[in-house]
Amino acid sequence: MAHRTVLVVLFDDVQSLDVTGPVEVFAGAEQHTPGTYRIRTASLDGAPVRTSSGLTVVPDLALAEASVPDTLIVPGGRGSRIPDPRLVEWLRRHGTRARRLVSVCTGAILLARAGLLDGRRATTHWAYSDRLARDHPAVDVDPDPIFIRDGHVATSAGVTSGIDLALALVEEDLDRDAALTIARHLVVFLRRPGNQAQFSAQLAAQTARREPLRELQRWVVEHPGADLSVEALADRAGLSPRHFARAFRAETGTTPGRYVDRVRVEHARRLLEDTGDGVEEISRSSGYGTPEAMRRAFVRALDTSPAEYRRRFRPAPVH
Repeated sequence: MAHRTVLVVLFDDVQSLDVTGPVEVFAGAEQHTPGTYRIRTASLDGAPVRTSSGLTVVPDLALAEASVPDTLIVPGGRGSRIPDPRLVEWLRRHGTRARRLVSVCTGAILLARAGLLDGRRATTHWAYSDRLARDHPAVDVDPDPIFIRDGHVATSAGVTSGIDLALALVEEDLDRDAALTIARHLVVFLRRPGNQAQFSAQLAAQTARREPLRELQRWVVEHPGADLSVEALADRAGLSPRHFARAFRAETGTTPGRYVDRVRVEHARRLLEDTGDGVEEISRSSGYGTPEAMRRAFVRALDTSPAEYRRRFRPAPVH
């Protein structure tokens, strides 16, 4: 089998984990099945780049010297949001030549600027999905999935989702066992639900500005099994139900009910992933009361049942 070249584009203010996450996956695949991948990094002039976290990365070569790769990976970071026009032009001329074109996080903005996402469905970091949709109306932006495949183009959501996408590509190239071995080594899940809606990130984004409501939000996260009705929460906040509901939405951008729904699904799915507790026990501790109520919530939010979620996304024990 000939090596598949994976070329990672580097630029100043790149997000380091957008680079190293996928690289670790493909490097793990090469260790698992030698002769599979050849990983290269390239910057515009071949010069070292400084990541947004202050790390310096030395590329293998300049982009002008790079041969056509099998997989071209475009990471995100601050440098993707105000990019060097030369990088956008290089992507416009060379992006379509790779068998697979991949973006991580806000790398989708670079692809969109190069016209490579026009007419395609794509995703990006939840905090920049509105901007991507506004600035590039020809792109069908979906802010929810962890990653999206549209033809030979694949885009992923925030930061660590680049690992999810890289694992999916390795599974496609090799097989599930290889991808699962790499996932276990990296201590990540092989496959999160594709419509997970970036739950933890969205919950973090919906933090109230004022301390009393922030404290109430923290209490909800710590007590998902409690009475979390609007009336009960309003009483805890010392407000009338109507005033509380209005203030909560103004502060967080969502209703109390939707926030509670997301907290409970997040709590339940973590228990399904990390514990051996039964579905009935998890449904009670997560505030659903009955397994059927939890099942309906999972189907609505994740398009899968709790039992199927556990079967698919809880790692098998390593003996």
